[in-house]
Amino acid sequence: MVFKYKVATQNGEVIEGIYEADSAEVVSEMLKSKNYYVISLQKTRSIKLETAFKPKVKTKDIAVFCRQFHAMLKAGINLVTCLDIMRTQLTNKTLKEAVGDMYEDIQKGLNLSAAMMKHSDVFPSLLISMIEAGEVSGNLDEMMERMAEFYEKESSLERKIKGAMVYPIILMVVTVVVVIFLITNVMPTFITVFEDSDTPLPAPTQLLLKLSDSLTSYWYIYIAVIVLLILFIRSWGKTDKGRIFIDNLKLKIPVFGPTNVQIITSRFTRTFATLLSSGISLVEAFDAVIRIVGNKVVEEKLEEAKDKVVKGTPLSLAIKATGIFPPMLDSMLRVGEESGALDDALQRTADYYDDEVDYAVEKMTTAFEPILIVFMGVVVGFVVIAMMIPMFEMISTVQ
Repeated sequence: MVFKYKVATQNGEVIEGIYEADSAEVVSEMLKSKNYYVISLQKTRSIKLETAFKPKVKTKDIAVFCRQFHAMLKAGINLVTCLDIMRTQLTNKTLKEAVGDMYEDIQKGLNLSAAMMKHSDVFPSLLISMIEAGEVSGNLDEMMERMAEFYEKESSLERKIKGAMVYPIILMVVTVVVVIFLITNVMPTFITVFEDSDTPLPAPTQLLLKLSDSLTSYWYIYIAVIVLLILFIRSWGKTDKGRIFIDNLKLKIPVFGPTNVQIITSRFTRTFATLLSSGISLVEAFDAVIRIVGNKVVEEKLEEAKDKVVKGTPLSLAIKATGIFPPMLDSMLRVGEESGALDDALQRTADYYDDEVDYAVEKMTTAFEPILIVFMGVVVGFVVIAMMIPMFEMISTVQ
């Protein structure tokens, strides 16, 4: 759900923006945690036409933004000049416009995090929170470096996942195109011969003939049904029940499920390590991680874990009780708690699971390839055999 808010800063500056969250309470808590006075907060269904067609700001764009910002701050360039330089050289139009607005807001006396908050649809909430922490502690350049490393790894993870899905998707598309071509273009050439023949047609051939006629005559109905089905699944997937069902399926489905758990573990440990090493409290780190984990089932489990930590339960035991993460994680957390270096333990665990994700994605791709090839062979083979059986029967009858 998308919420539109209007808040006032401690300096009396009024900020408006939009924020995506599961409920208004989540948005309200997020704004109050930044010491903003909430003037208005309402759910909105409409998105402005000019923002609907803006280029999406990818994780890679955010990583480049942080890296360039850190380089200039490290070189001693002041904040206003940094934004002035970046608003002219950024390639992403949406990010470029946001930085241009930030440049003007900074000159009016607004701090960087508050200026970024006005563009919460562009900048991740995690980045805004970390920038705010950097401003308070006086180490903004160091914080920018940490966030650059964080988003570079996040971008790398996204590329690996997308790369792993390219080959299976291509195979599926090729299979569908070949089958449709055979049914709609090749099959009709046999229809006349089949109809003039007294040879009884087998059930598979009759099925294909009916399917061929249906696709040729009522193709628009098939397209409409597919579009409606996609819209329904997307709409249902945005509801709480839909998200829970789909996200639970992502964790349990064979082959993909274990890989997804590895990805979530990598993202969880890396984000937690970044937050704790930046001086963010354990509870605040939990709130940030819950927002970016990307799975409703895991979010609910982490909410339960956070409540246990607030009541005094060690982090390792709270995480173990979720039943989501691999056993190694709670072991590493326990070591970090005992040694007093929880952020270091999390960072080492994150590095380990980054490598595990590489292996898991490669393993998943390797497992998908033979499955999809066999599937493609079975489907295409069925169509070819269904067309050829009556032809062989006709030839044998003539002989």
